Amino acid sequence: MSKSVIVVGTGNAALCAAIAALEKGATVLLLEKAGKDLAGGNTKYTAGAMRFAYDGNADLLPLVREQDDPRLPKTDFGSYTKDKFAADLLGFNDGRDLSPEQKVLVENSGDTMRWLASHDVTFEPIYSRQSFEKDGKHVFWGGLTLAAENEGVGLFDMEMAAVQRLGGTVRYDAEVTGLIEDQGRVIGVQVGAESLFADSVILASGGFEANEEMRVQYIGAHWDKAKVRGTPHNTGDGLRIALEVGATEYGFFEGCHATPMDLHMADFGGLDLPPSERKNYRKISYFLGVMLNAEGKRFVDEGENFRNYTYAQFGRAILEQPGQFAWQVFDSKVFDLLYAEYRFHDAHFVEAKTLEELVPLMKGVDAVRATQTLTEFNSAVDMTVPFDPTVLDGKGTRGLTLPKSNWAQRFDTGPYRAFPVTGGITFTYGGLKVDGAGAVLREDGTAIEGLFACGELVGGVFFAGYPGGSGLTSGAVFGRKAGIGAVC
Repeated sequence: MSKSVIVVGTGNAALCAAIAALEKGATVLLLEKAGKDLAGGNTKYTAGAMRFAYDGNADLLPLVREQDDPRLPKTDFGSYTKDKFAADLLGFNDGRDLSPEQKVLVENSGDTMRWLASHDVTFEPIYSRQSFEKDGKHVFWGGLTLAAENEGVGLFDMEMAAVQRLGGTVRYDAEVTGLIEDQGRVIGVQVGAESLFADSVILASGGFEANEEMRVQYIGAHWDKAKVRGTPHNTGDGLRIALEVGATEYGFFEGCHATPMDLHMADFGGLDLPPSERKNYRKISYFLGVMLNAEGKRFVDEGENFRNYTYAQFGRAILEQPGQFAWQVFDSKVFDLLYAEYRFHDAHFVEAKTLEELVPLMKGVDAVRATQTLTEFNSAVDMTVPFDPTVLDGKGTRGLTLPKSNWAQRFDTGPYRAFPVTGGITFTYGGLKVDGAGAVLREDGTAIEGLFACGELVGGVFFAGYPGGSGLTSGAVFGRKAGIGAVC
C-alpha cells in the first residue's frame, strides 16, 4: 500500500515536497490556510529568481523555455561554481563556517533545478534586472541568471500543475492548528475540530514574518514597524505546533530577509492587486544613487556590492534609522537603469529640476544637512574612473567617512527624483533543525517520527544576510528532500 503524506502549505517548498513524495508513489494531501486566491505563500510575491551552481551556458540553456530567443547567442552568462556559491554564503555568516544546511543547499542546487525542469518547470534569463549590454553582448553579473517563467506566480502555477498531474490534492481554507501524536510519533494534524491522519506530515507553512508579536520577540523592537512584503498567513503556525511536540528552535532567529520597500506600501503589498504586481513595492536600485535618513545623512555604502548581495541587509539598516525610513535619491542619468518597480503606477516619489528644489520635498528630512551631504558627495566622486554597471567598477568616492565603493556618479543632471522607503520583511531565518532526510529533530538530536519540515521552517540556512535568489532554491532543495524522506 502507498504511504499517505500531508503537506502543510502550498508555497514553493510545499509543492516541491509534494512532487517528490508523489514521485515515490505516496498519496499526498496539501492543506492551505488561505483561500485559493491567496494560496502559494510567499512564492507569488517573488520575482522567481533562483540561484544555483552552474559551470557555463551549457548548463543553463536546457532550462530555458524560449530556445529561439535571439538574445541567447549574444549572451554571456558566465559561470557560478559551487565554490563561488559557498563563498557568497560565507560572506553573510559573520565569521561562521558553512553550516550543514548551507552545504546541502550548495551541493544540491543545480540538480534540483534540473529536477524541476523535468516536471515542466521552465525558466527565462533575467535580462531586465541581472544583465547589462556591453560591447554588443548581454553580460550577466552576480551569479544570478534565471527566474521561473512568469516569475513567482509562474513558479507556483507550474509546480501546482505538476502536483495535480501526479495526483496530489489540495484543500483550501484548511488551517492546521495542531499535530496529532501517538506514542511520540506524529500521525496527523488537526484542522480545527477535524482530525486528519497520515503516515507522515511535512510542515511547509513558512516563517513568522506576518506575526508582529513574534517579530518583536525574536528580531527586535523596531520590527513591529516593518512592512510585510509577502503573505499575511505566515504567522509562525508551523514553528509553534512543532515546538509543542518537542522540536527544538534552530538557526539565526535575529535574522531575516529584509528589503527596502515603498514607505507608503499597502499592507502585504496590496491584496487587492494581482499577485504579479505586489512585488513592485520593493525599491532595490539604491546602488545607482544614494540613501539619506531623517538626519540628512547617508548610512550605508550603497555601492558596496551588487544589489543582490546587499538588499537584505540594507532593508534592515533602514529600519534602524530614525523614524524607520529613508529616501533614495537619483540623478536623471540613471532613470533608464532603474528597475521597473520605480515606474510602477503606485510608486511614490518627488521630482524637481534642481537639488535645491528637491531636498525640501523630502518629507521628514533635515534639509540643510541633506543638501550638505549631497554637496560633499558630489565633491568626493572619483571622475577618473568610468561608470560601468556590469561590474564592480571601482568608481567610488574619496575622502568621505562613509564611502560609496562602486557606481558613484555626481548629481549634476536634472531632473532629480527621490523615493521614500522603509524596511520590508519577506521571510525569517530562524526555524527548526532537520536531519538529512528532512525529519524534524528534538534538542537531543533524535528525530520526531513522522514529522518533516522544509522551506522557511528550516533553520541554519541564512544568518546575517543572503545572496539574492537563494531563498526559492533553498525551498526547492529542502522541499524535495522532505518529500523523499517522508516516504522512504
